[in-house]
Amino acid sequence: MKSTMMSCPLLVRSMIERAGKLFPAVEIVSVKPDGARIRSTMRDLHCRARQLSAALQQAGIAPGDRVATIMWNQHEHLETYFGVPAIGAVLHTLNFRLHPDDLAYIIRHAQDRFLIVDATLLDVFEQLRSRVQFERIFVVDHGIATLPAGTESYEAFLASTAGGPIYPDLAEDDAAAMCYTSGTTGVPKGVVYSHRSIALHALALSLPDQFCFSRHDTVMPIASMFHVNAWGLPFAAVMNGSRIVMAGRNLQPAALLDLITEEQVTLICAVPSILQALLNTTDDHPGRWRFSDRLHIGVGGAAAPESMFRRFDKLGIELIQGWGLTETSPVATVSTLKPLMRDLPADQRYAQRARQGLALPFTDVRVVSDEGEAPWDGETTGEIQVRGPWIASGYFGGLQPDRWTADGWFQTGDVATVDADGYVRITDRLKDLIKSGGEWISSVDLENALVAHTSIREAAVIAVPHPKWQERPLAIVVPKNGAIDPAALRAFLELRFARWQVPDDFVCVKELPYTATGKLLKTKLRQDFANWQWDRP
Repeated sequence: MKSTMMSCPLLVRSMIERAGKLFPAVEIVSVKPDGARIRSTMRDLHCRARQLSAALQQAGIAPGDRVATIMWNQHEHLETYFGVPAIGAVLHTLNFRLHPDDLAYIIRHAQDRFLIVDATLLDVFEQLRSRVQFERIFVVDHGIATLPAGTESYEAFLASTAGGPIYPDLAEDDAAAMCYTSGTTGVPKGVVYSHRSIALHALALSLPDQFCFSRHDTVMPIASMFHVNAWGLPFAAVMNGSRIVMAGRNLQPAALLDLITEEQVTLICAVPSILQALLNTTDDHPGRWRFSDRLHIGVGGAAAPESMFRRFDKLGIELIQGWGLTETSPVATVSTLKPLMRDLPADQRYAQRARQGLALPFTDVRVVSDEGEAPWDGETTGEIQVRGPWIASGYFGGLQPDRWTADGWFQTGDVATVDADGYVRITDRLKDLIKSGGEWISSVDLENALVAHTSIREAAVIAVPHPKWQERPLAIVVPKNGAIDPAALRAFLELRFARWQVPDDFVCVKELPYTATGKLLKTKLRQDFANWQWDRP
C-alpha cells in the first residue's frame, strides 16, 4: 500500500526562501575587519543570495560545479551558504588555516571552478595561487582601492545581473556542500553533503533536547564556517528565523565576550579551547560581562571536562556537549539529561553531562569490540560506529572505502562505551590510546582530570615509548602560574586512577599545539617527545 502524502524535496533554498518571506526583519549582525558591526536583515540575505545565484548562473556555473570560499564568519559567507546550492552548485568551504600544500591538493582534488575570498585572506590565496587554477576569483574587498591582478570585486559581481536566478529542478539527494577532513590521519578526504542531509541535520539540531533554539534566539556560531558548515548552525538558524551574529576575524576572548553580551546572544557553539579561553578571561575580569539569562553553549570537536561544566554553571550558563565528525555533518550525539537524572547527586549529573550523549533522532550508534557488537553496559569498550541520514556513505572520489563496514556503518576511529541509558562516552581516539604493560589507558580521561586541578590551565597526555612497559603516559601541561608540583598532581590523579595509569612525568610548556579547527594536535606532541628520557624506571 502506498501513502497519499506529497513528495516534496528537502532543499537548502527552501530555508532561505522561507526566511525571506516569513522573517524578513530579523537582524543579522556581522563584524567587519575594522571591528564595525554591519546590521542587515533576513530580507537582505535573501535578496543577496538570489543575486549571487543569478550571477553564478550568468557566469556559467552549472549544477554540480564547485564554488570555493576562503572567508571568515561574515555575512558574505552566509550568502554563499544559500546562493551557491540554490542553483544546484556545490559550496566548498576551504580551511584557510591548513598548510598551502594541503589547500592546493584539496582545491585540485575537488576541481573547484570559482573562488570567493575575503580581502584580509588574500595572503593565504597568494601562497597557493601558482599551484591551482580557478576560472574566476572574486574578492570581498571592503572598499579597498585596487584589487590584485586576475581578481574581481565580489560586490560588482553581485551587481552584474539585473534579473533573478532560474532555479533548476533539484533532487534532495543532489550535492549542496562539501568539506574536507583536516588530514590528521592521511590525506584530506572530501565529504559531500546533500540538500536532504543538511535539512534533516538542521531540524534535528534545533530540537529542545539537542541544542534547543528557535526564532526567539540569537545564534552566534564561533565554530568556523569552513569547519563542517559551522556545525550546521547557519542553516538551522536561517531555517528557524533566528537572529544571527557573525563574529568575523577577531576571536580574541575579550572581543567575543563583548559581542556575546552586547548583542545578548543566547546560543553559541565552539570547541573547548575557545571556551576555556572565555572562562579564563571572565575569571580575570569578574563582573565585567553580563550575559543573557537564556545563554546556552554547544561544545564539541574534543571532549569537554567536567570542570568546564561546573565553571559555566557558576556563570549561570548551560553547557551542552555534542559529538561528531566531518563525516557526520557533524552532530551525531548530544548530551542532555533525561528527566529522572536531574535528581541525581551533583557529581553524577556532571559526569553524565560530560558524556558525548544520546544519538540524535534517526541516527544509530553501536560500539564494536574484538568480540563483536558490545552491550550497552557502560563498561565494554570498542570503536563507535554510526549510520543515519546525515552520515557520509563514502568519500569524494572513492578514497579509503574501508572506513565503512560491509553492512554500511561508518567506523569513526573513536573508542567509546555506551551505558544502559544509551549515553555514549568517548574514551579516546584509537590512535591516541596508551598501551602500558598490555593494559589500555585513556589519554582523554587523564586530560579531563588534570584540567580540574587548580594549578593547570591546559593539559595533554600522550603515549611515549618506554623500555620496560612498551608505552607510558606523559603529561604535557600549561600551568596557571608558571610552576607545578608533580607529586601533588600524582596524588590528585590517584584519587581517580590506579597508580599504574597515572603519568610518571609532567612537562610544563607555555602553550599546546592545536589544529586549524581547534583540536589538540597530538601528532606534533608525539614527534616532539618521541625521544623522552624517563626520570622514573
